Amino acid sequence: MADVIGDVALVFVIASLLGAAARKCGQPTVIGQILTGFILGPSLLGRLPGHLTSHLFPSPVLPYLNVMSQVAVVIFMFTVGYEIEFGSLRRHGRAVPLVALGALAVPLGLGVACALLLHPQFASIGIGPQGRSFVLFIGVATSITALPVLASIVRERNLAGTTAGLIATAAAGIMDVLAWLVLAAALIGAGHSGRFSLPVTAALISCFVVVMLVAVRPAVSWWTNRRQSVLSSPVPIAFALALASAWVTGALGLHPIFGAFLAGLTMRGRNGAPDADVLRSMEQTASVLLPLFFVVTGLSLNVGAVRGNAFVVLAVIVVIACAGKLGPGYVLSRASGLSARDSATIAALVNTRGLTELIALNVGLADSIINQRLFTVLVLMALITTFATGPLLSVIRPVRAVQPAADEYAI
Repeated sequence: MADVIGDVALVFVIASLLGAAARKCGQPTVIGQILTGFILGPSLLGRLPGHLTSHLFPSPVLPYLNVMSQVAVVIFMFTVGYEIEFGSLRRHGRAVPLVALGALAVPLGLGVACALLLHPQFASIGIGPQGRSFVLFIGVATSITALPVLASIVRERNLAGTTAGLIATAAAGIMDVLAWLVLAAALIGAGHSGRFSLPVTAALISCFVVVMLVAVRPAVSWWTNRRQSVLSSPVPIAFALALASAWVTGALGLHPIFGAFLAGLTMRGRNGAPDADVLRSMEQTASVLLPLFFVVTGLSLNVGAVRGNAFVVLAVIVVIACAGKLGPGYVLSRASGLSARDSATIAALVNTRGLTELIALNVGLADSIINQRLFTVLVLMALITTFATGPLLSVIRPVRAVQPAADEYAI
C-alpha cells in the first residue's frame, strides 16, 4: 500500500508540473498530463539503464492504479455528457448540424476506407483479420473531437461567446454523441467478457437507454428540485448516477464509460442547463484523478516500437484525421454563410482530440480490437492533432489578450 501512495504522489507532482508547463507554452493542460505517461512509461524512463519504470511501478501496484484511473474516466465521461447543452444546438441555424455531420462523417468514412485498403500495413504491425469491430473502430479513432479540450481552448483563446466558439462547441457536442454511438456499435460483441450474445446485448443496452432517458431523467430532476429534501443536493446524486450507470453497462457487456456518458446526458440541471456546482465538482474530481489514467496509458505505450510500416500507418492516419476534420469544417462553415476567418477557426477547433481520443483508444486496446503497436500509433496521432490546434489558431487569430490564468480543471 505504501508503494501505491508513493506512486500516486509522484504522478500528481509530475502531472501538475508538466500541465503548468503546457499552459505556459499555449497548449491545453492535457498535453502536459499526457506527457507524464510518456515520461514515466517504457517510452522514456523505461529505456534508461535499470528499467526504472518497473521499479517505480511494480506489478502489485498496477491493479490499484488501474481501478483509480477507471473511476477517473467514468467521472470524466459523465462531465462530457453533462456539459452538452442541447438548447445551444438550435441557435445557429444550419451551421451546427452541417459542421457536426460533415466533420464526423468524412473522417469516419476515410478511417473505414483506410482500415479496408491498408490491410498489408496493418498486418505488418500485428493486426489480424479486419472484421466489423476493427473497421468501425478505426473510423471512430480518426473522427473523434474532444469536447472538453475544445471548450478549454475556446475559453483560453477568448473565443467564448463568439460565433466560431459557439458553433464549434455545439458541433463537438453532436459529434461526441454520434461518435460514442458508433463506438458502442463497434464494441458490442467484440469483447471477451460479455455475458450475452450480440443480439441480447444490443437489446438490453437499448432498453437501458430508454429507461435512463424516459424514467430516470425526470425522476432525478424531480428529486433534485425538492428544496426541502436533505438529499436534494445534485452533487452526490451525480456521482452515484455516474457510477451506477457505468456499472450497469459494464455488467451488460459494454464498457462502463458508455454508462457514465449516458448518465451525463440523463442528468440535467434547472431549465435543462448543466448545474454549475455539479459540473465544477465532477471536473475537479476528474482532474485530480486523471493523471493516474495517463500513467496507466503511458505504461502501455512504447514509442520505440513504432518503426517501419508503423510510420506509414501513422502518416496516413494523421493525414486522414486532419484532412477529414479541417476540410469539411472549413467548407461547410463557409457554405453556412460564415466568414473565412470564423470558418478556419471552427475547422481548427474540431480537429482537437486529446483525452476523449485516449479513452476510446484504451477501450479498443482493452477489448483486443487493436494491439499495443497500433495503440501507440493512434495515441501519437491524437497528440499531433491536439498539439497542432494552438499554432493553427495563432495563425488564424493572433492572440491579443490571453486570459492570465488558464482553466486549471480543463481536461
